Order: sequence, then C-alpha cells, then structure tokens
Amino acid sequence: MDLRRIVGQTKTAGFQVGVRRTFPISQEKAWELITSEEGLKLWLGESTNVFLKPSQKFVTKTVTGQIRVVKTQQQLRLTWQKVEWLKPSIVQIRFIPRDSNKTTISFHQENLNDSITREKMKVYWEKVLDEVRERIPNFT
Repeated sequence: MDLRRIVGQTKTAGFQVGVRRTFPISQEKAWELITSEEGLKLWLGESTNVFLKPSQKFVTKTVTGQIRVVKTQQQLRLTWQKVEWLKPSIVQIRFIPRDSNKTTISFHQENLNDSITREKMKVYWEKVLDEVRERIPNFT
C-alpha cells in the first residue's frame, strides 16, 4: 500500500495551504488593516455587512461562511466556502508580532477538496498579501 501524500494533503483534513508575510507595521495596525472595510474586501470580497463576531454568518459576491473565533489583534478563524464548492473550508488568519514595528500576517486554509483547489487558494492568498503590502503606506 502506497502511503505517500501529495504536497499539502493532510491525513484527515483534505488539503491545506498556508501563506505568510512579514510587514513593517505594528500588530495593532495589521489587525486594523485586515479588519477594516477595505481590508475585508481584499480577502473576503465585496459585501455590505460583515461583522467579525463569533457565530456571525456572512455572504459576499464570492464566498459564504461563518465567523468562529475572533481574538482581537491575534486571530480570526472562520468557515469559507466559494459558491462552486460542495463543502466549506476553514480559514485562519494570525497576526504574529515580530517586534514593535513588524508583524507577520498568516493565512492558513484547510479542508480543501484537492491539490488543484489548494494551488488556486495559494495564489489567491499570495495576491491578498501583495494587496496588503500595497496598502501599508496609506495605513500607517
């Protein structure tokens, strides 16, 4: 029996992907950027009402989900399901302080269906972090 797994494949939770970058901003500013209306649009998509409170459901033009965990300036955890997906995935965003003026923003997604979806989401989260980087000069 061949027990080798494909890159990103977990034993029990399908496929996963993680993307992180360190930015020259404080943990507080990183949180403000990601959770601001503009920031939410970057990673969730267009929406009129997204409230970052546990149990709160949300719908955007591209994804639906439910907020699971909100730890201010530290972590967000939520379900994430694109319209064409059969089941939701889990997204976790962490804000990891590196020193007083550097913070790593980490997007981790699990319960993805396959390696193709994993690769698409890797590109998606990298693009989100590129957009975050572009907005930092206007946000500090």
